[in-house]
Amino acid sequence: MAKPKKEKDVLARLATRGEDVLSKLAELPGGAKALKAFNELRERVDELGKKVRGIEALEERVAQLEKQVAAQTLKPAERAPRTKPKSPAESS
Repeated sequence: MAKPKKEKDVLARLATRGEDVLSKLAELPGGAKALKAFNELRERVDELGKKVRGIEALEERVAQLEKQVAAQTLKPAERAPRTKPKSPAESS
């Protein structure tokens, strides 16, 4: 059971290092602007993910509707055969 504790230690160390790096980055000239850009990027990626999930649902709905339309349309063999109109010579 020592392994999970060791993994937690590694993750805790990584989190601490990440916080240190972020604080140092914020102190650099233009660092705050870079952090703001990263946060905006994260938000945009989240929004994009939500939209993509919405597109998948729409694609499924379109596929269902296409199946329904295909089931309702008659195939050429099922249509009534066309008859040629009789010419005036044939009707006499």
